[in-house]
Amino acid sequence: MTVNTPLCFRGKKILAPMVRVGTLPMRLLALDYGADIVYCEELIDIKMLQCKRVINVLETVDFVAPNERVVFRTCERERHRVVFQMGSADAERALAVAKLVESDVAGIDINMGCPKEYSTKASMGAALLSDPDKIESILTTLVKGICKPVTCKIRILPSVEDTVNLVKRIEKTGIAAIAVHGRKKEERPQHPVHCDVIKAISEAVSIPVIANGGSHDFIKEYTDIETFQKATAASSVMIARAAMWNPSIFRKEGLFPLKEVMEDYIKYAVRYDNHYTNTKYCLCQMLREQLETTQGKKLHAAQSTREICEVFEMADFYEETTAVFEAKKTSLETEAQDEDDQMEDPDVIKMAVRFDKREYPPQITPKMYLLEWCRKEKHPQPVYETVQRPLDRLFSSVVTVAEQKYRSTLWDKSKKLAEQAAAIVCLRTLGVPEGKLCEGENHLINKRKREDQEHLNNRDHREDLAEPSHKKANFIEETSDMDVPKM
Repeated sequence: MTVNTPLCFRGKKILAPMVRVGTLPMRLLALDYGADIVYCEELIDIKMLQCKRVINVLETVDFVAPNERVVFRTCERERHRVVFQMGSADAERALAVAKLVESDVAGIDINMGCPKEYSTKASMGAALLSDPDKIESILTTLVKGICKPVTCKIRILPSVEDTVNLVKRIEKTGIAAIAVHGRKKEERPQHPVHCDVIKAISEAVSIPVIANGGSHDFIKEYTDIETFQKATAASSVMIARAAMWNPSIFRKEGLFPLKEVMEDYIKYAVRYDNHYTNTKYCLCQMLREQLETTQGKKLHAAQSTREICEVFEMADFYEETTAVFEAKKTSLETEAQDEDDQMEDPDVIKMAVRFDKREYPPQITPKMYLLEWCRKEKHPQPVYETVQRPLDRLFSSVVTVAEQKYRSTLWDKSKKLAEQAAAIVCLRTLGVPEGKLCEGENHLINKRKREDQEHLNNRDHREDLAEPSHKKANFIEETSDMDVPKM
């Protein structure tokens, strides 16, 4: 497919993907300070496929897990600069995730360099380096399946020749660029970065090579980025730990004081409702040797975003920002309610009810009772129409029975719960039992028991017809005479 994005990987300063660090506040801060491209933290394909895409009142796009946790949050400010990095060992899953996020990001990256056990045990990360066929399958599938550029990030192999051969094979998949961490999978930050290997790769392929791994040996300030780029002959430079310690490393004019950087970071964390544990982690990485100071100890003890702001004397900012957020949320909720009222069908019968499965016997629900009643009365089966409210991701369902519509005025957390609530409204309006435990004898349970017993009786009867009783007896006798293996 044709890549229809202006994203280019030559001559760029890039924020590297870092677990727990590369969330939205850090990415936005890096862009403010001069980063050209920002990578999000690695996100696992299986987790992403469980998510639903939601537009947040914060004006962000959220990918939300079933437990309501935000797995990936992005916004318009970074849409043409952010590369989504995923962990995957399966081409079809990778493609499904890429299609899920494609419209909200500038590119897709596959992590092939993470040496951590949680990644390699699932055949992801650095484990992929020993499976070139799988690498080729994943990357080729992505390049052919999406319109955004595809990249991958690797570590070097034990020999230069093997590394270059692998990268040449990767190049043939059609990816837009390759990031190379200049260390082997068993090496750690204290080991020297192998600039010579990155240089050999840069000279062997025509696609942009992004050099990574220079924070310890090279990059202490902005001018060092160019030094590392020249040493590796790379097209661009990707920065991890140096940016984690002080994201103003991307400023041509030089580093900002750490106090100012941390305050800027906190502002983004508050504005975009970043989880306090993540905010706290990133700030601790910035403080480093100052963690034992009074301020560092207070930060370590903080148990909320409000307390973090108090540590940095930003309580007023927190109160003002959250007040604006709450006012906006209230306004949107009012607008949503007004829209509900305007769109309200006067012919719909409504009640404020919820479905609580604890009030019903196992496997028995109001929907089952309503279906049973419709069959008995020779009505068409109930038809459910369910909608989700974008503001809070709650559901409401309308059920149509005998040309009459029913719904609960209360919104529910899931489509299934909303449908059960609509069924309750219908049953109560009709004066029909809904199956609750407090209603006494449950005719639906009794009916099911009778049906199950009839099914068993019919099965036994069919077996008796198919196999004479004397033959069954012989089989039992023969079996009893068989040799039983000794344990």
